[in-house]
Amino acid sequence: MEDMNATPMANRFAIGLFGKRNSGKSSLINALTGQNVAVTSEVPGTTTDPVRKAIELLPIGPVVLIDTAGLDDTGGLGALRVEKTYEVLRKCNLAVVVMDVEAGPTRYEEDFIRQLRQRKIQAILVLNQCDKRMPGTKEVGQIQKQFGTPVVCASAKSGFGIDALKQQIIENSDMGDTEPPLASDLIREGEVAVLVTPIDKSAPKGRLILPQQQTIRDIIENNAIAVVTKENELARTLERLNTPPAIVITDSQAFQKVSEETPSEIPMTSFSILFARQKADLAEMVRGAKRIETLSPGDKVLIAEGCTHHRQSDDIGTVKIPRWIRKSAGDGIAFEWTSGAGYPKDLTDYALIVHCGGCMLNRREMQYRVETARQQGVAVTNYGVLIAYVLGILPRALKPFPEACLALAEMESDWPAWKVSMYNDCFTTTAHARKLEVK
Repeated sequence: MEDMNATPMANRFAIGLFGKRNSGKSSLINALTGQNVAVTSEVPGTTTDPVRKAIELLPIGPVVLIDTAGLDDTGGLGALRVEKTYEVLRKCNLAVVVMDVEAGPTRYEEDFIRQLRQRKIQAILVLNQCDKRMPGTKEVGQIQKQFGTPVVCASAKSGFGIDALKQQIIENSDMGDTEPPLASDLIREGEVAVLVTPIDKSAPKGRLILPQQQTIRDIIENNAIAVVTKENELARTLERLNTPPAIVITDSQAFQKVSEETPSEIPMTSFSILFARQKADLAEMVRGAKRIETLSPGDKVLIAEGCTHHRQSDDIGTVKIPRWIRKSAGDGIAFEWTSGAGYPKDLTDYALIVHCGGCMLNRREMQYRVETARQQGVAVTNYGVLIAYVLGILPRALKPFPEACLALAEMESDWPAWKVSMYNDCFTTTAHARKLEVK
């Protein structure tokens, strides 16, 4: 469980260190952090699983350094470790490729940097262990031309070149695809957002769960006001406000009650839908929800969670989501689950993927998961979108997001009249009018 006062790993700029065994990746991480974070040894293959270290690197801010197993690892276990190394690429904003200066370039570095180009990940090549041999200017120039990346000469052992490497990281740290805000663009400075946060068994003692923490921070950081209440106090909270709130944001599990008690003129959505917009592709998640209507006995549904946690008796992923799907699609649906970093490469066995909000995953990882499903022709949605859909309140939950309402329009042609009516209502809201004003 992450420290509630620390920047979550999912919101840190992710820097992966890659290279062959014994190229000095772990020593380089220790030099960059000034700590013995990673175990080092002359024995090849000392690093087996990815090792993460969170640090502050100004002016970038919060970053996470990820040490990985060698690209040239061998044997059955070695192949699995290399696969884990390549999985790290799904969440990397920047790759530092470490090469032993005495060994020189090999096909491993060439193949890996080719992968980086395909995935549009910026790379820095480090000629490490320069305490053994310092390459000349011509040699460095040739390597830079060969790989098309910045090259830094360094020695993790002596500390030579570490400051130069940090500078290159800073200069190549343009995140490009920055995360959209969670809720701050939906509420003006000084306005009130009411956050409905049920306290159930999944919330750690004395704490709010991470999506709630992050949404509160996003709101107050932009000089708006967050009013937090439990679901059974929502009506009283709304009554005591002098003016209606700009938006009500709820835990998806309380969607029905919150929808009934929130006046129709007040925009309402869920934490999970906010995360679908920030982390992935809300429109794609909306399209995926319709797949529930065509599920048949024997179809497989994958329920994917970005974290691992102790399952409760009425757990949302293993109990509530399957219950809602069976209620809508009938019995005979088969369910499978993944959690944490696990996510199948081949998704073609599944008729639908239902993903959590992804608060523990960064945007790159979530977009990889959605795009992988899309390429394989598998519908994907998330907890909040699915729950709102099966409860018949998805159009209302999408009112703050006109772009997502367009995805509903694509599904309109074969809808019954009552759903078309709700879709039309999606465009006649205060939230949409305010967005048009801004434009």
